[in-house]
Amino acid sequence: MNEVRVNRKAAERVASGHPWIFSSDVTDRDGAQPGEAVKVADPRGRPLGTAHYSSTSEITLRMLSPQVEEIGRDFFLRRIRAAEEHRRAVVRHSDAYRVVHGEADLLPALVVDRYGDYLVMQTLDQGMDAAKGDIASCLEEIFHPRGIVARNDVAVRAKENLPQECCVASGEIPELVTAHMNGLALRADLLRGQKTGIFLDQRENYRAAAHYARGGKALDCFTSTGGFALHLAAHCESVEAADSSAGALAIARANAEANGIANIEFNESDVFDLLAGYASARRRFSMVVLDPPAFAKSRRNLDPAAGAYKEINLRALRLLGPGGILVTCSCSHHVSEAMLLEVVAQASLDANRALRVLERRTQSQDHPILLTVPETHYLKCLILEVM
Repeated sequence: MNEVRVNRKAAERVASGHPWIFSSDVTDRDGAQPGEAVKVADPRGRPLGTAHYSSTSEITLRMLSPQVEEIGRDFFLRRIRAAEEHRRAVVRHSDAYRVVHGEADLLPALVVDRYGDYLVMQTLDQGMDAAKGDIASCLEEIFHPRGIVARNDVAVRAKENLPQECCVASGEIPELVTAHMNGLALRADLLRGQKTGIFLDQRENYRAAAHYARGGKALDCFTSTGGFALHLAAHCESVEAADSSAGALAIARANAEANGIANIEFNESDVFDLLAGYASARRRFSMVVLDPPAFAKSRRNLDPAAGAYKEINLRALRLLGPGGILVTCSCSHHVSEAMLLEVVAQASLDANRALRVLERRTQSQDHPILLTVPETHYLKCLILEVM
């Protein structure tokens, strides 16, 4: 095993519980090859553990273990079994959930999602990509899936000099897979859908939002495959679900039909324009849900992202009267909960709406948060009531 030495700053970062070591903190690469597991040592040669090495990414090392150990099939089998054991403890009312959540399951750059009898995996750095054969073998041993999709069509792989690709790793994958969540049957396109098919990280927030729906008409913005809308429909007179993706809306309509839900109107439109038009027309809703894509892809985008979050919340608040409920989300890990609260507070003042915080939520428990790795806490969800 090649030994990669790092400076004191990197050693302190590892000691603080964070698994990433950046290129600028590596002092000796010792001939390490792309994607291989390497021994990591501090400036005095003391071992820090074992990591995957990347030859092109700014994140050069991702720590896998605090010990120097072989990273092979047995290692992945142990870690994936431990991850699945956690899901058995926290997942309820669903056969669709995240099995492996990267760093939070001590498997950095690996994502595995389950949709009933099917699995989707993403290997996002050189190390995990080199190990994808062993990973798929472990998944087959643990879950006995009917099919596994390698969904590696994500932009972050470019930083690893890896191609964007999507393929069937084993078995067969139907055009649409049916999974079950919170009493609903939901269809997922595992090969072409957003993320890996369904927004699994909102599963618990869907139920929470439905708890506060008390009749009237709801507006679900950025509905994608209809997650919030489908959960709200049983508690509202009607729901309007808006999204700019015709493909996502087609699946959302199919989901509504499969569950016998007839009170959702689907609207293909730009949500910013839609909200502005409804505000001008003085439309009113009992609940508005905002679940936009990440506005802040990097720290450099924080200021324009904050402006976008404020504007969209301002437009939504103008559609709500006293007793109205706003469910507003951010999936940008660069946007802290404190920042989101401040932005929504500014929007409420501009809209002349006093807001009561009902709940402050995050991603579902199958997307665990590692306390020492703030990047694993990315989803923020606020449920607010107009007073």
